[in-house]
Amino acid sequence: RGLLALLFPLRYSFTYVPILPAQLLEVLSTPTPFIIGVNAAFQAETQELLDVIIADLDGGTVTVPECVHVPPLPEPLQSQTHSVLSMVLDPELELADLAFPPPSTNASSLKMQDKELRAVFLRLFAQLLQGYRWCLHMVRIHPEPVIRFHKAAFLGQRGLVEDDFLMKVLEGMAFAGFVSERGVPYRATDLFDELVAHEVARMRADENHPQRVLRHVRELAEQLYKNENPYPAVAMHKVQRPGEASHLRRAPRPFPRLDDGMVQWIVDQATAKMQGAPPAVKAERRTTVPSGPPMTAILERSSGLHGNSARRLEVVRNCISYVFEGKMLEAKKLLPAVLRALKGRAARRCLTQELHLHVQQNRAVLDHQQFDFVVRMMNCCLQDCTSLDEHGIAAALLPLVTAFCRKLSPGVTQFAYSCVQEHVVWSTPQFWEAMFYGDVQTHIRALYLEPAEDRDHVQVGDVSVPEDERSALDVASEQRRLWPTLSREKQQELVQKEESTVFSQAIHYANRMSYLLLPLDSSRSRLLRERAGLGDLESASNSLVTNSMAGSVAESYDTESGFEDAETCDVAGAVVRFINRFVDKVCTESGVTSDHLKGLHVMVPDIVQMHIETLEAVHRESKRLPPIQKPKLLRPRLLPGEECVLDG
Repeated sequence: RGLLALLFPLRYSFTYVPILPAQLLEVLSTPTPFIIGVNAAFQAETQELLDVIIADLDGGTVTVPECVHVPPLPEPLQSQTHSVLSMVLDPELELADLAFPPPSTNASSLKMQDKELRAVFLRLFAQLLQGYRWCLHMVRIHPEPVIRFHKAAFLGQRGLVEDDFLMKVLEGMAFAGFVSERGVPYRATDLFDELVAHEVARMRADENHPQRVLRHVRELAEQLYKNENPYPAVAMHKVQRPGEASHLRRAPRPFPRLDDGMVQWIVDQATAKMQGAPPAVKAERRTTVPSGPPMTAILERSSGLHGNSARRLEVVRNCISYVFEGKMLEAKKLLPAVLRALKGRAARRCLTQELHLHVQQNRAVLDHQQFDFVVRMMNCCLQDCTSLDEHGIAAALLPLVTAFCRKLSPGVTQFAYSCVQEHVVWSTPQFWEAMFYGDVQTHIRALYLEPAEDRDHVQVGDVSVPEDERSALDVASEQRRLWPTLSREKQQELVQKEESTVFSQAIHYANRMSYLLLPLDSSRSRLLRERAGLGDLESASNSLVTNSMAGSVAESYDTESGFEDAETCDVAGAVVRFINRFVDKVCTESGVTSDHLKGLHVMVPDIVQMHIETLEAVHRESKRLPPIQKPKLLRPRLLPGEECVLDG
């Protein structure tokens, strides 16, 4: 029970048995995770378990089998937690080596020490999960909230992409329950919510001050104790014990007979009085859950260490300006430096921002040289993107690759997406799901935002927030508060609007996925597929996306048998299956009706086929493009007595 208490705010969702009877010891061999208490008399029975961690409460030891890898906490959290636990459990040990120790302080009682231990782990989880609300996607608000967590963005912004411990925490069922329970924007808040929202700066400032950390732990322990004991101890009425000679006294008078009508009248009077009185237990007050400081502010200390210098960012901006101004010679001089700078995250983000500005200025139609430069820089950006896209570079480039284009011939246009397909991120279902949920959240938020002329500020909690600055969670909180006051017709109207929003985004993403999954030359990719097989397509040109059908899809949410891809070797069929699986998952999680889902399954093959027909014309015209002429050096006029040694 102590271990379960230390997991707060997470909830253990697997098998939990406080004391296992002797007749059920074979349960310890089950392959599912469990927390089971076993009597010390049966310790010999647990020695043969190979994949079970054993904690001996009597001896104070923990035995971890060699085949089990327990990832450590990320630093500096592990060392800080170890130090605080030492101060709580043995405060005198911290002062033992001091030449002039301070006056000894009174040790905490066992009850308060129990709360201090819980406070240490509560503080640990607050540090570990701080900023999590900024990575929540509000997919639906009505009739019930549907919330998804953007794991890749959280890991990337925290700088813990390669941390095994946090990765396992985020992938566990306990964290999924945490998101569904605590992601709700309008609910009763508790100590953990206040800690994540308002104590982040204090915990960061106290990192190098052990005594301040201990003081904070004791403050949290005091609040935990008050939560567990909300009312002061009430003196109980004690019945006096009769004396030894009490039996010698005169017999007491018999208890009088009670009048049934009088008793019922007294009960009715008391019941009526209690109905009008306030409840003895204070009702939970629901409110907007505060999100806390943004993730960028949390990581402001470490982000500057890996950022590019201002000079490199200026080079990127200058090169893009030269490209769009037609100064190709100047852009060509800067291109090697730009490609080197794009190894850094800040330069990649700068590139996406500059390209977005040119799209907004209606400068997306490029000539052949400009198109080649832009595509080359995009490919360099995507080259270092992992399948998770934890820094959001691929997400920022996705609308750009469908915007920049060049005219091949009258009526035939080639977009940039046909030249940036050979990257693993496009074949990752998790990337598409996160992008879909993010865009749905944007449209759901816009659905409920009122026009600026009608309402400039909205009250969120105790703060007045401008309408345009309200987050999706703030909008959802207000809508959940107003939901019980709406008429049934209005409620049904809002539900239908939200479902239409999700449905339209599913169609939009079916088109987007077909853009980036269908290769420019589908016939050549089909031949490669037949010759090389499913496993050898990674090395084939323009065919990485077809291999993703057997690789990434097999690891997706609802993967089917792998024999399906082996039966039909056409690229279109593989892409249709990939998109259908994506549509099935996101629409089921978003509460889309079965009729809309069936309609999507009918539309997806038509979308893919139409795009294939478009690509055939693009591929045919792209083969007719003349090679870009290199600039020729003019032969200089020779002065009298000069002669040309080498021809340029």
